[in-house]
Amino acid sequence: MPQVEVRSRRIGGATFQIPTELPANRKVSVGMKWLIKFARARSGKGMAEKLAAEVLAASRGEGAAVKRKEDMHKMAESNRAFAHFRV
Repeated sequence: MPQVEVRSRRIGGATFQIPTELPANRKVSVGMKWLIKFARARSGKGMAEKLAAEVLAASRGEGAAVKRKEDMHKMAESNRAFAHFRV
């Protein structure tokens, strides 16, 4: 489950990527959304098999959903200087 997200905010003519912490109920929904999205992109016979493969890959720390989470956290860390601009 993702812990933070990065939102765009326009301040003084410039657009900043502002990291914000996700509330507990939104963490689950965003994580499920990513799992379903990347399961659809997988090759396989049916959606059940694709989703099962994505969930198994995520449990091993692999897969596109885990990569998306890591990328989101890296982006939030690099933009931590803008965290004082609350959305």
